[in-house]
Amino acid sequence: MNETTAVAVRDPKLSRCLPGLSSPRPLSEPDAAAARLQRIYRSLCGSRRNRSDCAVVVDELWWKALDFASLKHCSVSFFDVGKPETAASRWARARTRAAKIDPRHRYGHNLQSYYDVWFESESSQPFFYWLDVGDGRATNLDKCPRSNLQDQRIRYLGPREREAYEVIVEDGRLVYRESGLPVSTVEGSKWIFVLSTSRALYVGQKRKGNFHHSSFLAGGAATAAGRLVAAGGALKAIWPYSGHYLPTAENFEEFIVFLRDNNVDLSNVKVYSYFHL
Repeated sequence: MNETTAVAVRDPKLSRCLPGLSSPRPLSEPDAAAARLQRIYRSLCGSRRNRSDCAVVVDELWWKALDFASLKHCSVSFFDVGKPETAASRWARARTRAAKIDPRHRYGHNLQSYYDVWFESESSQPFFYWLDVGDGRATNLDKCPRSNLQDQRIRYLGPREREAYEVIVEDGRLVYRESGLPVSTVEGSKWIFVLSTSRALYVGQKRKGNFHHSSFLAGGAATAAGRLVAAGGALKAIWPYSGHYLPTAENFEEFIVFLRDNNVDLSNVKVYSYFHL
């Protein structure tokens, strides 16, 4: 018998919380270990309300630490600029990091509305702390109600879910590895792609406020990202556009090299780019 199961439980409340514990000794026998366990339990947990409050405080303090470390210390210029800067320009530099920090994966466009209010308030509280538990927790904007902010969350794929979106090239055509079906985009909708740092390609339909470029790799690093059009696996058009990854000319060139290396014929593919490649 291990030491845990040998501990006598005197307190009926503790018995309900730890139903698996039992003792072979009479209940009247002094048990210093059980008494000590009860004291620790009571001091840490207290009432159910206190336990809940404690969990919230720990969660929010962790957020605050992450926010402070990632949105301030990783880039001194983010907060401490020498010249006046608009909320929009700061958000443009902050949104990718903000997406990684927010554990609720809320839609960046919605977050920006609240970010603008936080910026104008000149609050000393980190943004996410201000938004969820700080001075801005009661802020509710007409153009983006709290209900929208909380409900519209970006879906992050896990490793197994991601497999359904992985695309390979067979005979010059884009094919989903798992299903074997050719990639065929739907007219009138936006289809997006991400090329991972390991050169795995993922393609799927964008759903505003739910499925974005950051969904494929759960916000992780990528080599390239953008939009595409395909019919029966044949690539028709590509764009180097992603609000999350903000691909550069080099990123787009990496994607084109990937396509050529996999024998994709680009002679009839429309390349929409604001870069000079």
